[in-house]
Amino acid sequence: MDCIFCKIVSGTISAKKLYETSNSLAFLDAYPLTRGHTLVIPKNHYAKVQDMSESDSKDLFETVKILARKLESISSSSLIAIHNGKESGQEIPHVHVHVVPRNPSDGAGPIHSMFVKRPTLDENEFEKIIKIIQNNK
Repeated sequence: MDCIFCKIVSGTISAKKLYETSNSLAFLDAYPLTRGHTLVIPKNHYAKVQDMSESDSKDLFETVKILARKLESISSSSLIAIHNGKESGQEIPHVHVHVVPRNPSDGAGPIHSMFVKRPTLDENEFEKIIKIIQNNK
């Protein structure tokens, strides 16, 4: 497979590793948004979160929690983000969680500042969305 994260897991490509379990790996982002920007990945290849096994999912999110705590030595808060599919901005089709230490002077805002074109939904549209999601298996 030609996946950069799988190559990091196998040791073919080096990374600045911070933490590792049998199922997941945390390392510094090679192109950080802030000091300490970390990626947490499952060692097994999955394109999207919903594809993950239960055990890999539990391990990944426990590792995210541990790294968020460890990164508090850099900043008291962090942004935790997952791009889940190409259309969402996922550049590498291997599940990865960004843990980005934040501070008031980093120039980034809340998630709502990312979206310039936001819909205005009335009560009927909210109800339609609820039905679509709840009826999807």
